[in-house]
Amino acid sequence: MYLNCAKCGLYSCYQNDLDNLPPKCPMRIYGEIYEEAASAYRESAGKLACLSARVEASGYGVWPRVREIMEFSKMAGFKKLGLSFCVGLRREALEVTKIFESEGFEVASVMCKTGSRPKEELGLKDDEKVRPGRFEGMCNPVVQAMLLNKAKPDLNVLLGLCVGHDSLFIKYSDAPITVLAVKDRATGHNPLAAVYATHYFTSKLKTT
Repeated sequence: MYLNCAKCGLYSCYQNDLDNLPPKCPMRIYGEIYEEAASAYRESAGKLACLSARVEASGYGVWPRVREIMEFSKMAGFKKLGLSFCVGLRREALEVTKIFESEGFEVASVMCKTGSRPKEELGLKDDEKVRPGRFEGMCNPVVQAMLLNKAKPDLNVLLGLCVGHDSLFIKYSDAPITVLAVKDRATGHNPLAAVYATHYFTSKLKTT
């Protein structure tokens, strides 16, 4: 399957210029998938998609992400929010909880280190830890998701989970998920900084 929208350059779909779609555009090749998606919007996915568009239009360029989450949740009739957060953002998690609660939401929160299980259980060697020679509790996104599943929030909010840990949380969560912030220790949790200023981050972007 050929999918390469990032290199399109035309973005005819954005302008509704359907006569000038690139030859390999998925809209030309995979029409049945678009029809399947349209069916999903007519059924289960349509409500949340519509509410998302309303939030986008109402707060475009004005509301910060944390308010967008609350406005979206209110429009959807959500009462209870789950907060899955990293220990490194525990202060932020407390502030976010206060903000959500001040707007009438019930908040169930779970930190990544819950369980206090050693990283060695994952097969990690001591010299592979951040601080060798010391106890390091493994991040536990599966338990975070399972505990929040028990709490039955209407929406789960991710705050700073590591790459991969967020993937596991998403896999095991029963409730829909949105992201308030992702972790990027090198940029103050602003990962696009490395994209906008690649000339400063060249050495840090190379994987080999």
